[in-house]
Amino acid sequence: MSQAVALTSLIQREWQYQLEHSPVYASLMGDHRYDDRWDDLSLAGLEEDYRHGLAVLEELRHIDRNGLSPEDQLNYDLFRRDYQIWTEEYARKLHLVPTTHFSWLPEGVRQRPGIQTAYQLADQLRFESVNDYENWIARLRGFRTLIDRIVALMREGIRERLVPPRIVLQRIPAQIEKQLVDDPARSDFYGPFTRFPAGIDGAARTRLAAEGLDAVANGVQPAMRHFLQFLEEEYLPAGPEAVGIGDWPGGEETYAFLARKYTTTAFTPDEIHGMGLAEVARIRGEMETVKQKTGFTGSLHEFFHFLHTDPRFYYETGEELLVQSRNLAKRIDPLLVKLFKTFPRAPYGVEPTPEAMAPDATTGFYFPAAADGSRAGLYYVNLYKPETRPRWEMVPLTLHEAVPGHHFQTQLAAEQRGIPDFRRYGFHVAYGEGWALYAETLGDELGLYDDPYDKFGQHVFDIFRAVRLVVDTGLHVKGWTRKQAIDYFLENTPRPELDITNEVDRYIALPGQALGYKIGQLKISELRTRAERTLGDRFDVRAFHDVVLLEGSMTLDILEQRVDAWIESNRQGAKDAKMD
Repeated sequence: MSQAVALTSLIQREWQYQLEHSPVYASLMGDHRYDDRWDDLSLAGLEEDYRHGLAVLEELRHIDRNGLSPEDQLNYDLFRRDYQIWTEEYARKLHLVPTTHFSWLPEGVRQRPGIQTAYQLADQLRFESVNDYENWIARLRGFRTLIDRIVALMREGIRERLVPPRIVLQRIPAQIEKQLVDDPARSDFYGPFTRFPAGIDGAARTRLAAEGLDAVANGVQPAMRHFLQFLEEEYLPAGPEAVGIGDWPGGEETYAFLARKYTTTAFTPDEIHGMGLAEVARIRGEMETVKQKTGFTGSLHEFFHFLHTDPRFYYETGEELLVQSRNLAKRIDPLLVKLFKTFPRAPYGVEPTPEAMAPDATTGFYFPAAADGSRAGLYYVNLYKPETRPRWEMVPLTLHEAVPGHHFQTQLAAEQRGIPDFRRYGFHVAYGEGWALYAETLGDELGLYDDPYDKFGQHVFDIFRAVRLVVDTGLHVKGWTRKQAIDYFLENTPRPELDITNEVDRYIALPGQALGYKIGQLKISELRTRAERTLGDRFDVRAFHDVVLLEGSMTLDILEQRVDAWIESNRQGAKDAKMD
């Protein structure tokens, strides 16, 4: 067997393995073969998955990379890195921390919902046939097994002293309590049985509704109560007071690994901290310039206070905020032809963040479209406390979460037929979030930052991500307290304290994840500047964006290689044209 055939066979086989062993993700992708089950999160199942990963790496080692084409070498490198990361993550026992108050991070095939947000799966799946409902009933009946396995992982985490800080664990019980309803028919898990499609007849509806009600009443609800009891009686008391992962056994080394994982670079935590400090200083200078354009004569900190206290910058109701968010998205859509050649075929919608998670959620987030076309991409806007959601943040937020940010990045990759599925649907945080943060800067070219307050909002979002580099590393390796992190945020951004507190608690619960945004944006911006300077008049921003987006999610070093090759190809083409 040739090296290329061996690699292709391995990659295709493993994609099917990952779907089978990540059935929730498979369902979200539109692959309905495993709709009747949850992921196997048992200690034995995860150990078996780890051993499988090691075997895949060994098999990959026997494929001669040098005998592959450049495109297959790219597949080889990205595929190998995925398995190296997954196996090292297991070896560092991070699977023993399966639950935080913050869930649904888009990390590709191994994305798993937190227990307290598992109900949201019902809103993301299709319910068109009797079989769809029967599969959901089977999932509901298996919910107690899922809970028991997660509890077993968490108990092992207690024994290994790998437990998230108590300050963030305290958020979870209230999230669970919201789902403990007296009437099981009011449970979000029961939602699909309240909206049968026309194709299901009355007798089937009656049977399915009764079975669904029983599964919720005698399966899901008792399981949730059991989980809540475990949280309150065992897990919360085991949560440490210290907020940094550096206090875990081997914590500093684990954090350095997470920094590598999420940034896809070799930067050390100290280097990242320094980069953050430099970016904060730079952006503060930009903010001073924009502040002067508004005519405000006070200090920057006084301007911050003005921005988040003056009523003119807020909508009175969540409904008004939602309407204006939808209007802004419609305004952006026709402008994008200036900067893009290739557009996603999949549509996207703008919807409110689910009420149950809104108090603990960020200002907005994006959920990708289903691969089978059954669900559009969704940009969720947080309507909780609209008096804390300023108008001046709406433009960069929409550019980031919807278009041309996450919707373009995820959907253009998914729609490429010439690359393996693991690249079409994979997600490297530094690439995906770096692109979305870079997308915020495109508002100038699109004519969206004519209002200086909107432009200031872009700087606010930019410094927000720069502050993350300082705060995340500060919390986890430099001994910062939660109050220090919140105070640093308050000093450098005008975001409301509610948002800042939620963000800091997110970094406490998910060490390293927030580092990828600014690191990725800096690299993409650097590559664009390099291309502009090298190519001059021959630089085509629409072609540059194709190069960045049409190869799927990748590590930053590989992205740099691809862009450099494109620059060289265009530069050589210019030389050849002159010679002719």
